[in-house]
Amino acid sequence: MALESKRMFISVVAAAIIIFSGICYAQNSSEYGFVKHAADAPRVSYHDYIIVGGGTAGCPLAATLSERFDVLVLERGGSPYGNPNISNLASFVENLAYLTPTSPAQRFVSEDGVFNTRARSLGGGTCINAGFYSRASNRDVMDMGLNPKLADQSFRWVERELVFRPQLTEWTSAFRAGLLAAGVTPDNGFTYEHLEGTKVGGTIFDPTGHRHTAADLLKYADPARITVLLRATAQRILFQNVTGQHKNPQAYGVVYKDETGNIHEARLKGSTGEIILSAGALGSPQLLMLSGVGPADHLKSFGIEVVLDQSMVGHGIADNPLNIFAVPSPEPLTITMPQVAGIRPGYYVETLTGFAAAALLGGNYQGGLIGEKLANPLSRGYLRLKNLDPEDNPSVTYNYFTEPEDLRTCVEALQTVMRVIDTQALSQFRNPNQTVEYLQALTASLVVNNRTRSAQDATSLEQYCRDLVLTLSHFHGGCEVGKVVDHEYRVIGVNGLRVIDGSTFSFSPGTNPQATLMMLGRYMGVLIGNGGVEPSD
Repeated sequence: MALESKRMFISVVAAAIIIFSGICYAQNSSEYGFVKHAADAPRVSYHDYIIVGGGTAGCPLAATLSERFDVLVLERGGSPYGNPNISNLASFVENLAYLTPTSPAQRFVSEDGVFNTRARSLGGGTCINAGFYSRASNRDVMDMGLNPKLADQSFRWVERELVFRPQLTEWTSAFRAGLLAAGVTPDNGFTYEHLEGTKVGGTIFDPTGHRHTAADLLKYADPARITVLLRATAQRILFQNVTGQHKNPQAYGVVYKDETGNIHEARLKGSTGEIILSAGALGSPQLLMLSGVGPADHLKSFGIEVVLDQSMVGHGIADNPLNIFAVPSPEPLTITMPQVAGIRPGYYVETLTGFAAAALLGGNYQGGLIGEKLANPLSRGYLRLKNLDPEDNPSVTYNYFTEPEDLRTCVEALQTVMRVIDTQALSQFRNPNQTVEYLQALTASLVVNNRTRSAQDATSLEQYCRDLVLTLSHFHGGCEVGKVVDHEYRVIGVNGLRVIDGSTFSFSPGTNPQATLMMLGRYMGVLIGNGGVEPSD
């Protein structure tokens, strides 16, 4: 394959993988009056709370805190409203392939050679995910140290505005039946709860096919107490008492750059306010490092003044590896985002059809993709700075399948996928005489990442797992609870600074993490607004 042709093919494949992570529609809504461009902001402003990142957790957090406090949100991306490239399903693949410094999805390739993406839009990952909504399990909520009652109330707060029951397509109905026939039982019907077996989950796509994002939760904000600045890229956190012998460094402000390149400062009004990082599993550890909080030797190598030598920042980052099987169909299939999940103790199975499948296998391809994702991978990696520019992606290594247990789970999951494909329920959607072994070889022939390939991919499931690993962009860690932040998400060793986003997770909760991230934003907003005391009602 010629180099330029290969580059174009890889770009299309990357777009397809991002689509498996989701398609972003804009709600038919005018922009909020309190949402402004950072270029129009004053050079210096003062607030009770400054939130860096208006994403999946940041939006519900900001809306809730604004009920009592003056809140500023610094969002490096633009608005999800009124952008035809975001809202128009027919142009979405083209939108993903057209990459600019301000596009809603920011592409990166991990050091493992896997294509990945991070959000760059108000609403965050809810603008570039697959829309599937499923809560964390009750056990996960307890393991996170959260109050189950307040967590349930926070989930319900999100669900009232954003979540809908999907209308199953013929393909998804057959996939659901195939899961059950393959032994992924019991049948749990439609539920937001995380239950082992087969379930129909929620979706943030409404019945008209439009996506609702975390930005919609800003409708609950007090417009007199909140300001959201778009195209506001945080450069560093400001600290005082950096050299104090008996006091922790105190965060008091954030330096940010607007889209014209001008520098602004946002500062806290007093000692009781806080800066909260909600910039995601890449953005939050990156900004801590750029601000002098991180491994001292690494920071010094970039000439960064060390505020706090914290070796665990950027450490322990992980991703949930995805592997797929392509299933060509003799008939065209209705476009389908994930609506049904098969939940097993170590992995999840989901499916989609439409643009992603066509982009992956070529313009004339028709059929579906069935994928399995590891639930709790043991393999861990790390995040490091590449340079001093916060607009660039950091260097990320996930170390997929370095732990043997992950490889064993992947093989078991792929065997389940193969049984599902081989069921009578899916037979009407498959080309005759194409065995699951043929489909393995077919999928193994695709260029889906930048990893070294083996001739054994078509016959060895172990090699298939390693070589054809993909991602749903459910990466997490880097600022984990108990290592970088305490159980109230305050940065250990620093005053006035918290991290509330997926970087604090030691695992990705639920089949898809967006529900838990939005819940956490609401949960912590309530807790902080109540002075750290859980409400009694």
